[in-house]
Amino acid sequence: MSNAGLCAYREVLRLVRRLPAETRPYYAKYARENFVNYRDLSADDDLAALLRRAYAHSSWVLSKYSIDAESEKAAARLKDLGAGQ
Repeated sequence: MSNAGLCAYREVLRLVRRLPAETRPYYAKYARENFVNYRDLSADDDLAALLRRAYAHSSWVLSKYSIDAESEKAAARLKDLGAGQ
């Protein structure tokens, strides 16, 4: 996995910590499974597409649990990682 992929994984795990305690294990496991499944991805545009998908999914989960705007700013870092690819 590229450096951007590892940075994205860290950001997702930081966002998971902002979720309600009872939901954290599910979303942490979901994130890990997805990042592990795509760790051997080689094409940069494929990685950028996955990072955009991680941002979209993270934003959806944050809004589902009505997490504050500060978390949305943190999720925007995922968007920046995807755009930088």
